[in-house]
Amino acid sequence: MIEGVFQVPLEQFQDERGKVMRMLRVDDVHFRQFGEIYFSWIYAGVIKAWHKHMVMDVHYCVPLGCVKVVLYDDRKESITNGQIDKYFLNAERYSLLKVPCGLWYGFKAIGGREAMVANCSTIPYDSQEIIRVPYTESKIPYTWNIDING
Repeated sequence: MIEGVFQVPLEQFQDERGKVMRMLRVDDVHFRQFGEIYFSWIYAGVIKAWHKHMVMDVHYCVPLGCVKVVLYDDRKESITNGQIDKYFLNAERYSLLKVPCGLWYGFKAIGGREAMVANCSTIPYDSQEIIRVPYTESKIPYTWNIDING
């Protein structure tokens, strides 16, 4: 696992009326601070990559659909420099993925349907602290093909 990243299962409470899907609490050990909560809608098969936040940590979960999240560590001081990790987030195996600032990341809606990514960030969105490059960026050693190995 890339240094500073972690994934934790999340609770769901269900009865005949519906369910509650918990995301993040102020008393969670991984909670640092609140910036804002926002939702990203991703159309089926669409790739949203690559992004790197310089200050913001993000906390992702996917309450609807299925998303493949790919992380790339190019931080020179990191013990996991050069590593790529992949995560699959969905409601069936509902979990929270924390991505610290300084990592490249992207997502793709998989499974043939749209998906919603919820993000609780540590600061409000600021276009000055994010770097974006196309998903075809050659400096990031990952190709967004169908990956039969996960």
